[in-house]
Amino acid sequence: MKQIYFFCTGNSCRSQMSEGFAKKILGDQWRVASAGIESHGLNAKAVKVMAEKGIDISKNKSKLIDSNYLNSSDLVVTLCGDARDRCPVTPATVKKLHWPLPDPAQAHGTEAEVLQVFRDVRDEIEQRIKKLALNSGLEP
Repeated sequence: MKQIYFFCTGNSCRSQMSEGFAKKILGDQWRVASAGIESHGLNAKAVKVMAEKGIDISKNKSKLIDSNYLNSSDLVVTLCGDARDRCPVTPATVKKLHWPLPDPAQAHGTEAEVLQVFRDVRDEIEQRIKKLALNSGLEP
């Protein structure tokens, strides 16, 4: 079974949404997890916008990088420059992708404007994971 690991700084938004989509889209073809360089807790707005897509991440926990999982992964996806720059060294067998997505937790404005930023990032993640699934020979 292939294994994928999603990273962002705090494992609160982008990597959590990525984990949720990957579990749905990649199904049982892949073992999926997410983590952060730091642990900031699960962002309630990420939970809300994922629920709009029918994906429940409300029971997810914000986690730090697990070196054993990292080193046994087939693919690591970093979702911000901080995670990319601070990601621990991995064996040459681990493929790395970098998806530089804005941090929706840093969005400013009205509640509606902030939620739209979360939705935009969510939708970009969904499209990238669908593309990843197609390029991996898996049907989304």
